[in-house]
Amino acid sequence: MATAASTWHHRPVLTDLQIAQAATLKPLGDIAGEMGIAPHLLEPHGDEVAKIRLEAVAELADRPRARYVVVTAVTPTPLGEGKTTTTVGLGQAMRHVGRTATIAIRQPSMGPTFGIKGGAAGGGYSQVVPMEILNLHLTGDFHAVTAAHNLLAALVDNHLHHGNARGLDVDAITWRRVLDVNDRALRQIVVGLGPKLDGVTRQTGFDITAASEVMAVLALARSLPEMRERLARIVVGYTAAGAAVSADDIGGAGAMAVMMREALKPNLLQTLENTPVLVHAGPFGNIAHGNSSVVADLIGIRAGDVLVTEAGFGADMGAERFFNIKCRTSGLTPDAAVVVTTVRALKAHSGRHRVVAGRALPEALLAENPDEIHIGGANLRKQVDNVRLHGVTPVVAINAFPDDHPSEHEAIREIAAELGVRVAVCTHFGDGGRGATELAEAVLEAADEPSEFRLLYPDEASLRDKIETVASRVYGADGVDYSSAAAKQLDTHERNGFGHLPVCVAKTHLSLSSDPALTGAPTGWRLPVREVRASVGAGFVYPICGDMRTMPGLGANPAAFRIDLDDAGEIVGLS
Repeated sequence: MATAASTWHHRPVLTDLQIAQAATLKPLGDIAGEMGIAPHLLEPHGDEVAKIRLEAVAELADRPRARYVVVTAVTPTPLGEGKTTTTVGLGQAMRHVGRTATIAIRQPSMGPTFGIKGGAAGGGYSQVVPMEILNLHLTGDFHAVTAAHNLLAALVDNHLHHGNARGLDVDAITWRRVLDVNDRALRQIVVGLGPKLDGVTRQTGFDITAASEVMAVLALARSLPEMRERLARIVVGYTAAGAAVSADDIGGAGAMAVMMREALKPNLLQTLENTPVLVHAGPFGNIAHGNSSVVADLIGIRAGDVLVTEAGFGADMGAERFFNIKCRTSGLTPDAAVVVTTVRALKAHSGRHRVVAGRALPEALLAENPDEIHIGGANLRKQVDNVRLHGVTPVVAINAFPDDHPSEHEAIREIAAELGVRVAVCTHFGDGGRGATELAEAVLEAADEPSEFRLLYPDEASLRDKIETVASRVYGADGVDYSSAAAKQLDTHERNGFGHLPVCVAKTHLSLSSDPALTGAPTGWRLPVREVRASVGAGFVYPICGDMRTMPGLGANPAAFRIDLDDAGEIVGLS
């Protein structure tokens, strides 16, 4: 079998940006037409991006339902394993096997784009284009979220200044401000300094825009009226007696809905091979559900033979939330799930190597060693099991790298054979869609099997039962330990009527456990819950396990140093 190296080394070495800028794009009207979307439903934003009007959901309702495929992964290393690239490559591959596909992904945050991670358009010859527009502003949806969120923050402080009629406890205000920039200096701030006219002095802070509950609302709302209703339910803080105070209580929901009206329309782009891509919403993968929008999926599910979407981080996080939060909301049920893995990820999960973002991979990790694949394969086994817990058929995708060894791919195939799941080696980074045809065929076979999709827990279960179910069945924990504060908060949320909501456990994405240093599939540990917050507008409760940073910082050598304009005014250095 050919490896990635056999074709990649015959191509000139180009950056992702150079590949993207050389792309031949089709008119978006033609792309939309292939999806069954009529011209009157498109709102062009220049020549290369368009918004799709919400009426498309109803107008496409009589079309056949697509196969619904979610792309997830093993627990990622700090360098990432190419999940978005695989999502794009799989979508492109469908045309090579005689099917039409639509891809649905999250919109990238500019914080990571200018930080260490870079953009999120895919990579190599499996990209969404124009990658510059995708990674930098797009149609302004993130700005709308930022503005709506901060309007509510201003109204909270205004409410305090003008008498605090709702009795907000200044020390129990949970609504902070947001900005789509990595800026650690804003994590903790004091507002209201100066004379009395400058407001009430209190401690607060900033989160990154992707962590805003408004972003999660955008991703889960199915219509404008529902979005308005969700915004109204947002809890901004509590009274001294523990009663929740909402955005509607202080008069903010209506204006927020107005600011978010255009943002609810999904964005249409295309891949390098002209496969349609719906790019919409970008909820944080740690404290929110980390999936693209329900509205985009409601359109994409009627726009071709296959809808391929992506869930953030590993199957224990993004996929679990896709199943138990997004699917619970949308009513859509997946037909198959792709679990992306790489040789280097499974070697890292052997616990024998230290991988650090921004640094070269250890030489020992690159040496041929299929035995390490079998050791680190414990993580792959558990993530495949996490998909099966929900009654969904998994397919393992080996995202191949030029320095992989055939024996190591064979080791992954052996693990897949032990698990009884389909597996495919993919070279889509270097070969585009034709490098993922084996995966496409395996996915179509899996999607044709009878589906037995099931949620992990019922709505009526208590919050503690829901948390403990996820901890034990998905993460492999022996149990859950609640801090005294978390226990009180759970009781408060139940009293306020939030007990029916699903849970979204905020923990590290670098381990199945709550400890980022634990590789593989750890056992003999307990999940520590130190705090429990309620995103009532979004529609979930999130227990916080460990130290979750909701405002990233910049490293010593951020991507911002390399991004610039050349003499012709073209963007350079974006990755």
